[in-house]
Amino acid sequence: MNKDGAPIRIEGKKAVLREKRLSDAAKDYAWNSDEELSRLDAAKPIKLTFQQALMFYQEELSYPPPKRKRFAIDTMEGEHIGNSMYYDINEAKGEAELGIMIGDRRFWGKEYGTDAVDTLLDHIFTNTTLKRVYLHTLDWNLRAQKSFQKAGFAPTRQVQRNGYDFIAMEIFKVDWQKSRLEKASSAGEAV
Repeated sequence: MNKDGAPIRIEGKKAVLREKRLSDAAKDYAWNSDEELSRLDAAKPIKLTFQQALMFYQEELSYPPPKRKRFAIDTMEGEHIGNSMYYDINEAKGEAELGIMIGDRRFWGKEYGTDAVDTLLDHIFTNTTLKRVYLHTLDWNLRAQKSFQKAGFAPTRQVQRNGYDFIAMEIFKVDWQKSRLEKASSAGEAV
């Protein structure tokens, strides 16, 4: 919720980030049960029944964890196509980890993911005190790495966790601001 109590809705160029709601549960369950999507996330597909998963889903909506902010990704027309979040929020260090998934394959390779990441970074760096956002992407997922680099993330090192090899990437607020100014300047816009 915003400070005025209204649900958060953040518009990008192609995608809209909005607060999660109960009506998202069926698609989220399908995506979290999908073998290929789980593989892209270095996770195992959930094995809970939909009713079991729905109980956890309702509880998280009612009592959201304070160190995690989750958003649905919609098209401009309101179709729910994926999810994004920033989590492991560490206010003392001024950092958080970013995650994203475009679950609806019809929207893969069409810049929705990149726009959602750009939109989320804009939200984080203009509405929080965080100064660094980082992520881990599987070392073989070159499409994701390219998308993150397009959004300004720089690869920093290789990491191994739970038997998977990842590329750690990060972006700092100061670099994001500089990039934003350069883009606006080259487009002749004011920031």
